[in-house]
Amino acid sequence: MLRHKIIFLAVAPLSLALAAITVVVRQQAAELGQQQRAAIEAAYVASKNAELKHYVDLALHAIRHLYDTGRTDAAIKNEAQQILADLEFSGDGYFFIYDQNGRNIMHPRQPELVGSEMWDWHDSNGTLTVQLLINRSNQGGGFVHYNWQKPSSRSVAPKMGYVDGLPRWGWVVGSGLYLDDIELALADIDQQVSGHLHRTMLLIAAIAVLSALMVALAGLLLNFSEQRAADAKLRHLAQRVVRSQEEERARLSRDLHDGISQWLVSIKLQIEAALIRIKGSPEQAVAARATFHKTASQINDVLAEVRRISHALRPAILDDLGLAAAIEHLCGEWRTTSGESDGAELVFESEGDLASLTDVANTVLFRIAQEALTNVARHAQASRIVVRLLGAKTFVMLQVEDDGRGFDLAQVCQHPRRGIGLSNMQERVEAVGGQLSLDSSAAGTKVIAVIPHHPSYSLSHA
Repeated sequence: MLRHKIIFLAVAPLSLALAAITVVVRQQAAELGQQQRAAIEAAYVASKNAELKHYVDLALHAIRHLYDTGRTDAAIKNEAQQILADLEFSGDGYFFIYDQNGRNIMHPRQPELVGSEMWDWHDSNGTLTVQLLINRSNQGGGFVHYNWQKPSSRSVAPKMGYVDGLPRWGWVVGSGLYLDDIELALADIDQQVSGHLHRTMLLIAAIAVLSALMVALAGLLLNFSEQRAADAKLRHLAQRVVRSQEEERARLSRDLHDGISQWLVSIKLQIEAALIRIKGSPEQAVAARATFHKTASQINDVLAEVRRISHALRPAILDDLGLAAAIEHLCGEWRTTSGESDGAELVFESEGDLASLTDVANTVLFRIAQEALTNVARHAQASRIVVRLLGAKTFVMLQVEDDGRGFDLAQVCQHPRRGIGLSNMQERVEAVGGQLSLDSSAAGTKVIAVIPHHPSYSLSHA
């Protein structure tokens, strides 16, 4: 125990120091990444704004000679529309035209919108896009952010538009750039920063783990042999506890059978003899006989209960005929006592080699079957129970499965006055080096106990 404390005192400060370094490095790297991202985003957006305004200025300049003629007829407007429709930039760059009432006059990439009244049209965020574009144009032009379908992908993407107006024609002319490219560029930057940070964290973690392992290994090498000896002693003690419990149960079983049972038989014989010697009036004799007969019947019930308790404490059939016969007998008794009253069907199945287990292991499996069937009778309300006993080359498995209502395993285990039987089953199996698994739901409950064939668990070695 002292060596464990020394190892802890050596590893703990090292681990705390490395953890503090990790937190500081991570925080500084995250702040640096955020600053870098903000700076790149601001520069990128500013360049896109300037580029978009330049595009709209070029478009207006391309039709300026038509607008400056002062004409407002359809022919001059159609010529201007044709010029703007032919102007494109990048893959998804185009120009659009709306009138002051929100009617779409030109849209090269979505011709189905031309002529549509779009004053009340809004994007996926509920923004009244066309109204916003017209208002910004009437204010002297400017930038507008909204969502719009991207021509190349046919998906809706965030867009930054710039609009300006031609008052005499009542036009709102504009264009836009889709911002998903900016988001992709920033996401790539975030991924690079995250990758660098992740590699740094892994390097620090590797150093921490290696350092802690070196310190822990040095301590473990000092007490490895002593730990093995301590484990062996604990295992030996657990086996002795189990054996002592079973020896006490066997003694109590003999006392009940040889003492109380014989005494009750003697009382029964005396009462039966008294029935013959009763003298008195005929009516009194009849009443006395009825009373004595009832008492004799009650004593028979007491005798049956004594025999049942004796068998439950230490079944002799387990020592005489083995595990399979003992569990089969247990199932038969369960059918007689609980199965008949509940109408439940119990099936017992046994196969494989069951003779190689030690006495204590046989007792453990029998007790688990006994506890499991007791729980089924008390709580499960099951209509069918299956008890399986399987002997393999390296282990013996006991399985008790029912189709009852089940229970909440976590809640039962945490309750201070419930789950004692489950805890006892777990402790018994672990004492002989086995494993116990419990699975319960509304469809039923399954208890599986597996005990390996291992000579170190035999009572002869305890």
